[in-house]
Amino acid sequence: MENTQTTITNNIPKEVTMVLAVLQSGGHEAFLVGGCVRDLLMGVKPKDFDITTNANPEQIIALFPKTFYENTYGTVGVVTCGEEGLPMCSDETVKIVEVTPYRLESTYSDNRHPDEVEWSENIEDDLKRRDFTCNAIAYNSITGEIIDPFFGQKDIKDKLIKAVGNPDLRFNEDGLRLMRAVRFMSQLDFGIHPVTRESLEKNAHLLKNISRERVRDEFTKLLMTDFPMRGLVIMKDVGILEQVIPELLNGIGVEQNQAHSFDVWEHNLRTLQHSADKKWPLHVRLSAIFHDISKPETRRYSKEKNEYTFYGHDVVGGRVTREIMERLKFPKEMIEKVSMFVRWHMFFSDPEQITLAAVRRMISNVGKENIWDLIDLRICDRIGTGRPKEEPYRLRMYQSMVEQALKDPISLKMLKTDGKRIMDVTQETPGPKIGFVLHALFDEVLENPEKNTEEYLDKQANLIMKLSVEELKALGEAGKQEMEEKNKEQVKEIRKQFKVKGD
Repeated sequence: MENTQTTITNNIPKEVTMVLAVLQSGGHEAFLVGGCVRDLLMGVKPKDFDITTNANPEQIIALFPKTFYENTYGTVGVVTCGEEGLPMCSDETVKIVEVTPYRLESTYSDNRHPDEVEWSENIEDDLKRRDFTCNAIAYNSITGEIIDPFFGQKDIKDKLIKAVGNPDLRFNEDGLRLMRAVRFMSQLDFGIHPVTRESLEKNAHLLKNISRERVRDEFTKLLMTDFPMRGLVIMKDVGILEQVIPELLNGIGVEQNQAHSFDVWEHNLRTLQHSADKKWPLHVRLSAIFHDISKPETRRYSKEKNEYTFYGHDVVGGRVTREIMERLKFPKEMIEKVSMFVRWHMFFSDPEQITLAAVRRMISNVGKENIWDLIDLRICDRIGTGRPKEEPYRLRMYQSMVEQALKDPISLKMLKTDGKRIMDVTQETPGPKIGFVLHALFDEVLENPEKNTEEYLDKQANLIMKLSVEELKALGEAGKQEMEEKNKEQVKEIRKQFKVKGD
């Protein structure tokens, strides 16, 4: 591989090396294994580190001051740092390092779990039961030794996902590996070895035996890769998507109107891919892939318009999205958010026809905390049509109106007093004079915000109230005009921020 030993070592936290050293000094073999080795060889800092050893769980536990062991697969969690009696972590990802004994192959009668678990003394026994060659490499960071019986380093260099040994056996051991193959392809920007791909098609039905929670987690990981569009295309081609979200397949070949360059299927994919290109969060990516999920069933041909219409696809899509996500056991909060985005993604955004009140209603529909994510979804939707600009003038103008609606206008509400308080303080009866006083006080506070205290405003209200009605009116009008000017300045700044003109 191109990476030097130094580069690899620099990407391994000291706590991980410590665990390896303790195991080896205790008379046992110990290797880094799995995805962390793959990432190290590719020059990527791993997100977690797994260690395998010929020590059994009891021997592992005996070597470390703090561990936990609550599973049937032999994995011991070694607490390396950050707790009482242990040093602080140099990297939070290594607070717990998982150590698992070498395991032998076993039968998997339910396509999910091994029927029995046996330990081995041979590292190659452990590697040959792993899923893909790029994940079946063991590495001793202390000695630099690499164990690679299935030529995983070559497959990494060739950018291929290839099953270890017989792919049919690997996928029958755990049907979720079907999705893992596609996810790794998208995550690593690899291709899939032809024999492994054939096996994906042959064994796609095995996903029916996998819990929806596990399928959901793998689907989520796929969406969060840099190339989710590629992954979903492969899932469709080999028959996996039919087992997971068959509703997405309904968009294949469904033509749209002239505003779109692609059918519904490809449009959804491209919308998703743009959300990944922008590194946007999971709920935006889920909303992107589902936003037009119901266009196929709402598609009608309009003779009057001489094109297809999709009236109500947003409303129907919100319901269908909820059904899909409930089936996949997504958390309730995520279901609510994504189905809401799908429901409201068709908001009207022509600033020449829309009012600020309408913008405020849209903000009310989705919540202040969600409005910018909804606009991000709209940007993805636009790019998904094949249009080159993600933020044309009209959308930027709409964004400026959203910002304007979110900002509290400069108003009398900002004062630390109100009409009732002024009447109490001055003993004045209700009438126009109260409004004049409020605007006069506001003019003072605009010039000097430090004066916006109850004590000062009470004192000043008494002084101002002694003026004649004409003088009060003149002061009040000046304050009101100043407030209007400040609001205009605020709007101009917002328009400037979004590079649009207008008041």
